[in-house]
Amino acid sequence: MPRPRKAEDPTRWPVPCSRCGQHHQTVANWPDGGVCGYCYQQAKRTRGTCDCGHEGILPGLVDGAPACRPCSGVRLNVDCTSCGAEDELHSGGRCWSCTLADTVDGLLARPTRGTVAPELVPLATALKSMKRANSGLTWIRQEHVSAFLRRLAVAPSVTHEAFDGLPDSRTREYVRGLLVEHGVLPRRDELRARYDDWAKEALERVGDPENRELVRRYIRWHHQRRMNHADGVGHGTFLRSKQSVTVAIDFLNWLTHRGTRLAELQQAHLDAWQAEGPTTREIADRFLNWAIKTHTAPAGLRMVPHKRGTSPRLSAAQQEEAVQQVLHSDLLPPRDRAVAILVIVFGQQIEHVAALTWDDVAVTDELVNVRLGGIEIALPAPLDAPWRELASAPGHGLTAAHPNSNWVFRGLSPGRHISSAHLRQRLRAVFRARAARLGTLHELTRLAPVAIIAETLGYSPATIERHATDSAAAYSQYVATRRGKRATPQNG
Repeated sequence: MPRPRKAEDPTRWPVPCSRCGQHHQTVANWPDGGVCGYCYQQAKRTRGTCDCGHEGILPGLVDGAPACRPCSGVRLNVDCTSCGAEDELHSGGRCWSCTLADTVDGLLARPTRGTVAPELVPLATALKSMKRANSGLTWIRQEHVSAFLRRLAVAPSVTHEAFDGLPDSRTREYVRGLLVEHGVLPRRDELRARYDDWAKEALERVGDPENRELVRRYIRWHHQRRMNHADGVGHGTFLRSKQSVTVAIDFLNWLTHRGTRLAELQQAHLDAWQAEGPTTREIADRFLNWAIKTHTAPAGLRMVPHKRGTSPRLSAAQQEEAVQQVLHSDLLPPRDRAVAILVIVFGQQIEHVAALTWDDVAVTDELVNVRLGGIEIALPAPLDAPWRELASAPGHGLTAAHPNSNWVFRGLSPGRHISSAHLRQRLRAVFRARAARLGTLHELTRLAPVAIIAETLGYSPATIERHATDSAAAYSQYVATRRGKRATPQNG
């Protein structure tokens, strides 16, 4: 990303740049005129094929088109003394790529041998081949990154278990992702692994040994068992499982503080638990149901369940305003606009959207089709515009993180799609994802039968039926209010 320009100063630099026309310091005088520092840097990085057939750096201009040095007469040193290629030079007459390669070898080579261990060669190759070498060099020269790579170079083995034994950090997980993406480490479900590590620490928060064993069983036979049978652990499952166990631990510690065992639990205890704390305490209902089912808590007890339909949703007017912002403003970049369309127009869950691959998207001259959950969503103009932009420039292709990624929405972590939580945060500039999705479903149930909406949007009929019931109730209340106003006699 180019550095932002300072404000031009016509008083100090009265002669404008021959290329951009702005008043900045002239750093070179080329055949087409004086060139400012910003245009000089841009010229060194302009690559392509000149009209004469030369491929490489095109710093000059001929008839307004980029041209090579011989054709334009521009004198500029862009010849790397190490590899001989034309490229922007970093230092010592060497290009950024050669400097990066030397830096990688210096960090990953074993001091006793002076060579990179065979198992780390794929990682070294990937780091050296980054398309944006200057960004790679900036990242790798950070003190904590360099220190981690040096430590990795002398590690006795490169395994997930060895990585787990290192101090937890973003650098550790990023390098782990690179090793997985480039075939050094086998793929594993990282959210499942993170949950297992979290669960071990969570058990330490249980004060009573008997309750600690109970929570251990709850984690193993309820949450981890479900994760084992799933194709993969989603971010939502990961967060809900953590929250469920956290509230269960709080509940058991609350009972311990009152001298009550779970086997002695009474309805009065549950009522007091919910009355004394926030509404999140009702989540203990998940643990309670499991405890009753496993005969560790008395049968017949219940908590007041969460009332459905209380989550905020966008009104029809708010939806229309949000749609107009998504389609006709630059408030969101193409990636976020593409996500927003599926959420606010078609009521799709953001977790499913985040995990789309290009195998799920078909781009033709007439239409863009997106397959979500076995259904096809057609995106005509103007809904297709951000998807077409995204298809032409998916992003995150200049580093070693996504060498052959098929994700539509590539994340910062190597080989992984963007997190749904990050997408939600991005969309808040226009709307809250859940409120938008609920508003869309609420409005659609007024317009079409439940079965058609369920089939079209990929929801279960029961889910759409619930939204239809809420919508009908709201409409009935509106009608009753209007009738009441008409029935009220007017004075005068």
